[in-house]
Amino acid sequence: MYDVVVVGGGPSGATAAEDLVRSGHSVALLDRDGRIKPCGGAIPPRLMRDFHIEDAQLVAKVNTARMISPTGRHVDIPIENGFVGMVDRKDFDPFLRNRAVEAGAKLFTGTFLRIERGEDGTAVIFRDKASGQERALPTKLIIGADGARSKVGRAEVPGGDTIPYVLAYHEIIKAPAKTAIYDPARCDVIYDGKISPDFYGWVFPHGDSASVGMGTEVASVDLKKATADLREMAGLTDCETLRREGAPIPLKPLDRWDNGLDVVLAGDAAGVVAPSSGEGIYYAMVGGRVAATACAATLVTGKVKNLKLARSLFMKEHKTVFRVLASMQNAYYRSDERRERFVSLCHDIDVQRLTFEAYMNKKLVKARPMAHLKIGLKNLAHLTRLVSVERT
Repeated sequence: MYDVVVVGGGPSGATAAEDLVRSGHSVALLDRDGRIKPCGGAIPPRLMRDFHIEDAQLVAKVNTARMISPTGRHVDIPIENGFVGMVDRKDFDPFLRNRAVEAGAKLFTGTFLRIERGEDGTAVIFRDKASGQERALPTKLIIGADGARSKVGRAEVPGGDTIPYVLAYHEIIKAPAKTAIYDPARCDVIYDGKISPDFYGWVFPHGDSASVGMGTEVASVDLKKATADLREMAGLTDCETLRREGAPIPLKPLDRWDNGLDVVLAGDAAGVVAPSSGEGIYYAMVGGRVAATACAATLVTGKVKNLKLARSLFMKEHKTVFRVLASMQNAYYRSDERRERFVSLCHDIDVQRLTFEAYMNKKLVKARPMAHLKIGLKNLAHLTRLVSVERT
């Protein structure tokens, strides 16, 4: 009998498992293995501090972000007093799982099938990868950290079967040396309706390799063709392709993360990917941590209402940031004209500084009210077309 079975061994599930075993609980971690999520791999310095990630896990440190408009205009934004760390999920996820196992979690490899409840208690039923046989993991509580199309969420949590998502696709390529277009110390973000009609494309350096991809909610978009077009635009067509990956990325946090009995969701399964940026690793790990906190409180007190702590703790700290980012996405991702205006805004020094201070520290910066006022007025001017699309 385990205290908690964690379904899904990505950053969220692995973090939840490690936190729980370090707090004295018995944990089984169930992971499919062999699946690598498409991801730009960006992590902020705060993640490295909060979750004890050393520089050795980074494949690159980025010091500049380039925003590119539909007409090809661009602005290079220096990342002052910090950096964006880059990880490769094929290495980072196993590192987190191994760390959880070293702390005391028991790792099982297989596919989640269902949760069974009976006179003998509750059990997670999975198909063992090695034997192909069904196996049971008796448990008191379950954390569903099994992605945007969470089988746990769909079966157990109200609304878990209706979570909206974008489809993301990327190709990991062998990176060239620095060229006139590609810079191994710069992230490129491409706001162009020809690449993505409602999101963006990216070129993120990973040291010897690079992630080139895009995302969209529009089902008719050919993801592979859009990525091929992006590679051509970035001068990366002739680079060797090392692997290709695709997956759904959730668009907003679910209104409820638990079933009021014995299940709580975490990470993509709970919908915790930042709007506008699509950033997910940091929020997934925070989601795993608050899910672990909720389970620990429930185990200690015997009160299942404490499962609600996961969502309440997460939203208490991050709700405002998510609302601001969602408003920005709704305002500027609707057309190429709006995207052009968004890149114009990115030329503003205050926009640049406040954006990356917020990114690195995961908090809205309130220290410069006049800067916020100026940015607000510029936003209003662009959204009402009071100024030209190129006005910075």
